Amino acid sequence: MESAATLPAAGAGNSPGSFGALLEPVLDAAFGIALRYTRSRTDAEDLVQEAALLACRGFHTFTPGSNFRAWFHRILTNCFYTRYRKERRQGAELDLEETSELYLYEETVALGLHAQTRDPAAQVMDKLTGELIEEAIGSLSDEYRVVATLYFLEEFSYQEIAEVVGVPVGTVRSRLHRARHMLQKSLWAIAKDRGIVSELIGIPDQGE
Repeated sequence: MESAATLPAAGAGNSPGSFGALLEPVLDAAFGIALRYTRSRTDAEDLVQEAALLACRGFHTFTPGSNFRAWFHRILTNCFYTRYRKERRQGAELDLEETSELYLYEETVALGLHAQTRDPAAQVMDKLTGELIEEAIGSLSDEYRVVATLYFLEEFSYQEIAEVVGVPVGTVRSRLHRARHMLQKSLWAIAKDRGIVSELIGIPDQGE
């Protein structure tokens, strides 16, 4: 990605309160978010560049003293929706109606894992690396991937996510609630695929 110095700037250079001064501290995080949205380094770079250009052009609409990070990430997220809505590469569709709130608990009970340990679901989660969790979040459709990325990976508050996505806080809570259900199903599928579940129940890895 281009350095902050080559990105469009508004105002007098990088003086306090100028576009450049406000943009530079959020660029790295913005690129990380764009990468999780698009799952492509090239696309992420293009997305950040496009968002920076649009933000520069619309900087006059930013209210000084308000949350620039949320303001810029809303532009970034809108760019993502606009650019990839028609040709987005969605991950595996997860059937929300079939995903119980206690999905992981029910699956571990079905395998008899509770006879071996007090909290097998926690053991499964402990063995999932950050990369695998990102993979699970990446499998969600756009609507849920965005809020899950901002909340679980970037630690945005509900209010900040609401500002970024442009919906009420209640809608953010609802989407995150549903995303949690779907993530349980996705994480369990990944754990089974990577042999984590087999390891817990003592079945030798077929690849060995």
